[in-house]
Amino acid sequence: MGNKLRHITRWIALGVALAAPALTFAQNCALCYTQAAGSGSRMIAALRSGILILAIPPTLICVGITWMAYKKRNQFNDYGSEDTTESNEQ
Repeated sequence: MGNKLRHITRWIALGVALAAPALTFAQNCALCYTQAAGSGSRMIAALRSGILILAIPPTLICVGITWMAYKKRNQFNDYGSEDTTESNEQ
């Protein structure tokens, strides 16, 4: 019974996770939309540049943290195995 309940819960969680982005895309700021629609091409280009400028640093930070975690993933395992090997040799 517990295994079946766990299986159903996972499917429900998957459905909610897939439905969440659709709900977030539906919420637009009316003021932003009307300002962008009524502005000229220069303003639209500045808005696009601003979006890129605000999106790139967090992306680079996430990539950097992921890269560091990947490089350090076996550091503690390797360190512990060297200690046990040295103590066994003496």
